Amino acid sequence: MNQSHLNELDRERLLGVDGNKASSDDGSHDDDHGHALSWRDVNRVLFVATAAGAIWFLGRSPNPYIVGIGVICTVVGGFPIFHEAYENITQRRMTMELSMAIAIVAALAIREIFTALVITLFVLIAEILEGLTVGRGRKAIQHLVDLLPSVATVRRSGAWTDVEIGDVSANDQVLVRPGGRIPVDGKVVGGHSFVDQAPITGESMPVEKQPGAIVYAGTINQSGALEVRVERLGRDTTFGKIIEAVETAEKSRAPIQGIADRLAGYLVYFALTAAVLTFLISHNIRSTISVVIVAGACGIAAGTPLAILGSIGRAAQQGAIIKGGLYLEKLGEVDTVLLDKTGTLTYGTPELLDVHAAPGTSATTLLRTAAIAESRSEHPIAKAILRKATQLGVPYEDPAIFEYTPGKGIVARNDGDEIIVGNQHFLLERGIQFKQENGSMPGSEIFVAGGGRFLGTLQIADTLRPEAKNAIQSLKSMGLRTVLLTGDAKTVAEDVGHKLAVDEIVSDLLPEGKLQYVRLLTERGHKAAMVGDGVNDAPALMQASVGVAMGSGTDVARESADVVLIGSDLSKLVETLQTARRCRRTIMQNFVGTLVVDSIGVGLAAFGFLNPLLAAFIHVSSEMAFILNSAKLLPPVSSANQFVRGILSQSASTTN
Repeated sequence: MNQSHLNELDRERLLGVDGNKASSDDGSHDDDHGHALSWRDVNRVLFVATAAGAIWFLGRSPNPYIVGIGVICTVVGGFPIFHEAYENITQRRMTMELSMAIAIVAALAIREIFTALVITLFVLIAEILEGLTVGRGRKAIQHLVDLLPSVATVRRSGAWTDVEIGDVSANDQVLVRPGGRIPVDGKVVGGHSFVDQAPITGESMPVEKQPGAIVYAGTINQSGALEVRVERLGRDTTFGKIIEAVETAEKSRAPIQGIADRLAGYLVYFALTAAVLTFLISHNIRSTISVVIVAGACGIAAGTPLAILGSIGRAAQQGAIIKGGLYLEKLGEVDTVLLDKTGTLTYGTPELLDVHAAPGTSATTLLRTAAIAESRSEHPIAKAILRKATQLGVPYEDPAIFEYTPGKGIVARNDGDEIIVGNQHFLLERGIQFKQENGSMPGSEIFVAGGGRFLGTLQIADTLRPEAKNAIQSLKSMGLRTVLLTGDAKTVAEDVGHKLAVDEIVSDLLPEGKLQYVRLLTERGHKAAMVGDGVNDAPALMQASVGVAMGSGTDVARESADVVLIGSDLSKLVETLQTARRCRRTIMQNFVGTLVVDSIGVGLAAFGFLNPLLAAFIHVSSEMAFILNSAKLLPPVSSANQFVRGILSQSASTTN
């Protein structure tokens, strides 16, 4: 079965489209809402331009034959405009195509053939320019899908075999050679290399990969060969989620987009009303036509969805999946950011931070004794102790006897000596005497005794993500209030909160407590974004104005959230918030700009200062200015992210 990277069934499942319908015979691709650039469009423009030039050369002669030919050329060349206007009438929708069609017909009625042709020419050129900016459609999504390889090298019966990607299953081992694209999401089980993850996480530098590291479909292996155990395929990969998010966003409509559509309709009614008043007062048909022509809402109608889709694409390129225009809009309105601690501000993995040996005991002896007792434990704290012992080359062995008391600690025996590891109350219960320090340390303090003697303490704590502090400062510099919500004890929460300088710290919270806090903020009129990674964060993620999940978090958290940070990098949250605000600012600029241009243009046209040609030029120029203003939000084109821009190239045709 011929394919570019997926078998046909998987491609249809991933894209949700029939590849056979993606293109038309003339090299263009049509969809339900608009069309892309084709030779037919270019020929139509050349035809109308030639007709307008001929009329001008003939001196706009009133000869009925010339008038008839001009009318025919206008109707033939402007067929797309009239066709769209007819559909608008049947659907009872008032759009700019309808108003421009009215203006063209009015110009023909008063035998302003040259004016009608030039207006038609302006509109057709504007549509081509718009198509170049925003009209690539489904072919761009196909280009995105084609970035994945069609064949994967899989270990079968002890040997590496090339198979179609559709025949790969979860838990298979895939070999990715240097220079190849990774076909699946999975975990590295062998080899060492550097991977270009820019298409997925937005990271500018290649990331080192060794056994245990996570790799993403669509990224590029650069140096060494990697063996990857398959975890997710097709639409379930992070790459597939990006496609799905953009497709969903394309179909969804943010509230501000509905406002844009209504405003566009109001502006059309305003222009027609002003035209009627102009004619009743001045009886000047040219001024009346100019009023109809100059008022344009296409910049709003086309620019708004382009800004939304462009921003979603830019966020995806930066490493965040926004699941729809609605959530992008809400993200731009956020005034408070609520942050879970474990797994969000920290790695969620306990680390041994310090070793405090008692007088007469070396740090090595203390660590070795604790490692012996913990070697049979599956507790995260035990893993932290064993990991540090291995890193420092401290030898240890399994104890002869091992007893674990939940919530207290471990009693073990090795070479006849009793080892006790646990909290201070556990050691006191076992008759171990030691000097207690005043105050409590952040994190967990593990007390260790051996041979009936206190040996010292180990300080275990979750480590902060390196970007967390800068991310918090950036959020505060944006005027956002930051709140730490955690189920940890007050001392632990305050230690983390003070290090990061968050505005408020709320500790000892169960999942219901986080949910109640979010509800309280909502009732007070705040727009809150909740950032979390665990099952216990899911209720709060769903209750918040916008739920943001860490990519390394649980499936429940990712499904409950409206935004997913692919690389679990908090700096991506800052960039996403900035993108959302920029999107909102751009849309408002288009709103205000359109109102100003239309108001001034209608006024000048009504008083006879604009002829139809100048009115058409102002209409087209302002429309393109606002569309290009929105196009600035598209991700920059590069070898790593051109695919995202391709997807986003199809917005204005959905409303214009």
